[in-house]
Amino acid sequence: MYILGDIGNSVTKVFLVNSKNKILKNINFPSKTISNQILNSKFKSLIRDFALIDKVLFCSVVPNSFNLVKKFLSKKTKKKCYEVKDLKLKSLININVNYHQVGSDRLTNAISLSNDKHNYIILDFGTATTFDVVIKKTYKGGVIAPGIKISLNTLSDKATLIPKINLKKINKVVGNDTISAVRSGFFWGYSGLIDNIVNLIKKETRKSFKLIVTGGLSDLFQKSLKNKIIQNKNITIKGLIKISKLIN
Repeated sequence: MYILGDIGNSVTKVFLVNSKNKILKNINFPSKTISNQILNSKFKSLIRDFALIDKVLFCSVVPNSFNLVKKFLSKKTKKKCYEVKDLKLKSLININVNYHQVGSDRLTNAISLSNDKHNYIILDFGTATTFDVVIKKTYKGGVIAPGIKISLNTLSDKATLIPKINLKKINKVVGNDTISAVRSGFFWGYSGLIDNIVNLIKKETRKSFKLIVTGGLSDLFQKSLKNKIIQNKNITIKGLIKISKLIN
């Protein structure tokens, strides 16, 4: 069995996967709360016998959190705990960007979809709103825009008269109170941002793409974009499964 995980800026997701690529269990916890106590507690619900683990692989954008997880799991499993960028990914995808600066989560998502037939734009609603461009088996780079939740929370924190607001789909553009005005600004503003960036990528590359969306707010924009989208919330774990085959 394998332990595969994604350590993001906000949330860490860990999966127990068998050799037939079936997800058996998964756990989630905030990345910034990681400690040995938290790891002991969480992993008890994931697996009882660490001796059954053959491979351990993570993508991570939080080095300190990964180092804690790595130390914990290396001790428990007696196996090397790999980070995606520790492995030679060239057999899975061509990488046309600064390898040291691109996040391993974005590479993992790109590898998840890369094939010889199709081009993809991967839109991830995470801590940042990211667009990753995959042309067949080549990762071309992407775009990083402000994350929706962080932007919304920052607005509430900095503007005294704007309360904490849950973002919802709104049909009207013109709001008649503070909450509806903010919801409109974020919902329709990000809808326009997304469509505009996707169209600019198409224009610049002169390619057609399948637009894949993932992340916590992907449901919200499913029917508001002019570009047709395909929702895939399992893209990262599928990429990790694919990459795990590189571990002997």
